[in-house]
Amino acid sequence: MVTRRVVIGSAAVAGGLSLAPRGLRAGQTARQAGFWYPEETDPHERTFMQWPVNREVHPDADFLYDLQDSIAEIASTIAEFEPVVILAAARHHRDIRARVSGGVELWDIPTDDLWCRDSGPSFLIDGKGGIAVTQFNFNGWGNKQVHGNDGLIAARVAQHLGLPVFDTGLIGEAGGVETDGHGTLIAHESTFINPNRNPGTKAEIERMLLDTMGAEKIVWAPGIIGADITDYHIDALARFVRPGQIVIQMGEEMDPDDPWSVAAFKTHDILAAATDTKGHRLELVVLPEPWEPRVQTPDFVSSYVNYYICNGAVIAAEFGDQDADEQAAAILADLYPDREIVMLNIDPLGEVGGGIHCAMHEQPKV
Repeated sequence: MVTRRVVIGSAAVAGGLSLAPRGLRAGQTARQAGFWYPEETDPHERTFMQWPVNREVHPDADFLYDLQDSIAEIASTIAEFEPVVILAAARHHRDIRARVSGGVELWDIPTDDLWCRDSGPSFLIDGKGGIAVTQFNFNGWGNKQVHGNDGLIAARVAQHLGLPVFDTGLIGEAGGVETDGHGTLIAHESTFINPNRNPGTKAEIERMLLDTMGAEKIVWAPGIIGADITDYHIDALARFVRPGQIVIQMGEEMDPDDPWSVAAFKTHDILAAATDTKGHRLELVVLPEPWEPRVQTPDFVSSYVNYYICNGAVIAAEFGDQDADEQAAAILADLYPDREIVMLNIDPLGEVGGGIHCAMHEQPKV
């Protein structure tokens, strides 16, 4: 079984599709054009998800069925709050329709795997009713996984919607960067400043990422190269709740023998000392670690922080550790008092190294 915690197999780079941003100067970046990546808490038009089907990625048919069931349950849950689109080749639609609620729409866009946060469309707005797609040029997390279909999804969705595409040439994934929607980003260097994605200097890659997101400042933490397939995406560790406030998941004490623990505490300390674009210090709220989850395998990802915000709700994971699950739900309710907190068992996603936020991407309403 392929997991995002274990680096596996090589893959061919998929060719891209592109649309020029209409009505904009040739060569103009999103940042120059006044587009930016909004807060996830802003109203959504819809949520996009992907149907996992590639048997090279998921060779165990029984496990793949369970993984698909998790995607179906998450999609049907979100559809109670906002429209949901599952992307999948048409030949899979009959099977999907039998497993999801009527509130889920199906689009004929072929997929390999489920990680829509990374290979799906990322959207920018200009505050004047304009919307565009910004390309991360997904390459299978540094050509570690096949992505012949997934590498084309963002551009195909843009074509389907008739939207312009900004493309700085950056290679990476939206799960590797968090934004406050007001000009400040946080990211692990290991995800972007990595020759398996971008061969340039840190300054060059930083400029491309700022242009890609329409942002002004990045707070970098080191992360970890090579310990998992994503090279340590920030969205499994720390997320913006709102401008000036970040939620981060960590244990009570750093374990010097655990590189994940060491990296998490390093990220915490860097963020705690940082300021946003307005010069304000960042407040950090700590979420607990589940100590007794249902799944005990070393590669299992048990991230409460990898939740998804949809219209009127926060969709988060529970892992079977009653005390930690209840504590996480209470903290999230405190952070998002106007939203319903929905906790789901998404263990199959954790077994392949991800979570709820990794599996979807929002389209902002304009």
